[in-house]
Amino acid sequence: MPTTDETALPHPARTAARQPAPETGSEFAPLLRDIREQGLLNRRTGWYARVIAANALGLAAVVTGMAITGDSWWVLVLAPVLAVLCARTAFIGHDAGHAQISGSRATNRRIGLVHGNLLLGMSHGWWNDKHNRHHANPNHIDKDPDVAADVLVFTGEQAAARTGFRGLLTRHQAWLFFPLTLLEGIALKLHGFRDLRRRTGRERLVEGTLLTAHVAGYLTVLLTTMPPARALVFALLHQALFGLHLGMAFAPNHKGMDMPDLGGEKWGHLRRQVLTSRNVEGGVLTDWFLGGLNYQIEHHLFPGMPRPHLRLARPMVKAHCRDLGLPYTETGLVDSYRQVLRHLHEVGEPLRADIG
Repeated sequence: MPTTDETALPHPARTAARQPAPETGSEFAPLLRDIREQGLLNRRTGWYARVIAANALGLAAVVTGMAITGDSWWVLVLAPVLAVLCARTAFIGHDAGHAQISGSRATNRRIGLVHGNLLLGMSHGWWNDKHNRHHANPNHIDKDPDVAADVLVFTGEQAAARTGFRGLLTRHQAWLFFPLTLLEGIALKLHGFRDLRRRTGRERLVEGTLLTAHVAGYLTVLLTTMPPARALVFALLHQALFGLHLGMAFAPNHKGMDMPDLGGEKWGHLRRQVLTSRNVEGGVLTDWFLGGLNYQIEHHLFPGMPRPHLRLARPMVKAHCRDLGLPYTETGLVDSYRQVLRHLHEVGEPLRADIG
């Protein structure tokens, strides 16, 4: 259950409960100053070096295990393990995209290319561009690509335009959400390859070469360690669980939270990030499973903050929001999914009523 007041209220009630934004000064500047004074924006190069090394050793161990057990169906036990390690790989690529790992832009890009393109077959350049636009305007229906109408929709206006098969998806999107995440791993790969068409010169060559190398390497490992039929089952299980893991990690962050009123009050950085984000609490296991991104409010306020510092910034951010009378939404993992699914269900309600 939510641990702070107002977090379970519908959007209009939460909006009404807020204190109005001050007319002068910055709400964010004092918080930023305090965070800097605590050293929480300082990079953790050693921590990331250990995480990257441990992840690489884990991936190598799984490949070795596949070679040893590939003649048996027991090899499928390694597919979930590989899915988890691939999610860890994605978290590293995510942090590189936010320049959390190194002070060198080139180094961060190389880390992102290795962990995204080469190890996962996901375009680091495509994802980074999309993700930065999301960070700039979270839940903004016209500017955030993560809430653009696609397979899922997030507002009544988007739902009203859905007909035919897309309308069918929208009517049942809450029930379909988790099954659809099983396809997310493959979808991310396809988006990356398709994005190569808009890239030019060296950028296209580098990204395209690494994406192709991933596909070739992945197929080589599968087909040299196990028979083709078993390799197909392993790949399907691995990719489905990888997509599910990513979906479960990113879904609780913003879905079902406030969406800026396009014609209403303009929010500053603090309100734009806090009011559209949801933290997920639950201890060490939750932190590990969600890659530390369960401190989503802190991550959005300070995207360059190293991941291990997010939990340390939380008490300061929470206290600052309390002083401003600003809702700070924090809930448990299961309840975060419940809120997401409730929002998706409510958005599809008018279409269900039309055929009732």
